[in-house]
Amino acid sequence: MQPIVFIDGDQGTTGLQIHERLRGRTDLRLLTLPEAERKDPARRAEALNACDIAILCLPDAAAREAAALVRNPAVRLIDASSAHRTDPQWVYGFAEMAPGQAERIAQAQRVSNPGCYPTGAIGLLRPLVQAGLLPADTPLNIHAISGYSGGGRAQVQAFETATEGHRPPALQVYGLGLQHKHTPEIQQHAGLSTRPAFVPAYGAFRQGIVLTVALHLRQLAPGTTAGTVHQALARHYAGHRHIELLSADQAQAQQTLDPEALNGSNQLRLAVLGQDAPDQVLLAAVFDNLGKGASGAAVQNLDLMLGLGAV
Repeated sequence: MQPIVFIDGDQGTTGLQIHERLRGRTDLRLLTLPEAERKDPARRAEALNACDIAILCLPDAAAREAAALVRNPAVRLIDASSAHRTDPQWVYGFAEMAPGQAERIAQAQRVSNPGCYPTGAIGLLRPLVQAGLLPADTPLNIHAISGYSGGGRAQVQAFETATEGHRPPALQVYGLGLQHKHTPEIQQHAGLSTRPAFVPAYGAFRQGIVLTVALHLRQLAPGTTAGTVHQALARHYAGHRHIELLSADQAQAQQTLDPEALNGSNQLRLAVLGQDAPDQVLLAAVFDNLGKGASGAAVQNLDLMLGLGAV
């Protein structure tokens, strides 16, 4: 029998992308509500309790309310909001994050999909903390630029319906109070004991992310080099098909980083740059904020929970 999947919030940016990725698949059945019933609490509750797996593509408060509506113990949840990402009762849905994480996702009743920016930051930092190269209390500065779709429907409308003379700035740095909601998620799942400084930005392109972390080698374990860092990442991600680590030669050849390079995919590309710098190293991640940073990861987690996926 085909498993039934219900996307609660399938008209939002992430929900639409998940629906598109699942459309046409014959190994599952999508449960959808007519437009007139999408905001009807009773019909939503009915759908949430009638499916095998529900994917919540809602604002944080609405995601918490939707999770509370589930009374059927057989229903499993994937939450694409940030409501449960630091909740120990939910399994964090970054399958490549740690050994055994994909198996934990596959068996979980409740999975919290990672945030877009945290996917890049955790993907770069956690392997180094686990390897003992990066002390957990290192003060870090993380910079990232995302396509405007990262701001949801409001930002998409602002950019795509703007008239001449009323367009948003080509670059908008935000989170200036250093209290971005993704920071606790990054700290917890990267294994950091010191809260990192995280400075995000939106650019005048629809989707894609470049995230960078610049490090002084003196911040790392004695004797650590760019090559040591690269080897640690290579060991951590060996055999993971959705993670691409540029070789030392490929990284050295990079002159620029294109945030749109992996759009439409579920790939996360990592690089260790600045290999010729005598005392510094630059970590970089490139991926699609609507792919590995949202809908792609949700579908990957769905497949793991259905016993159909591999990492």
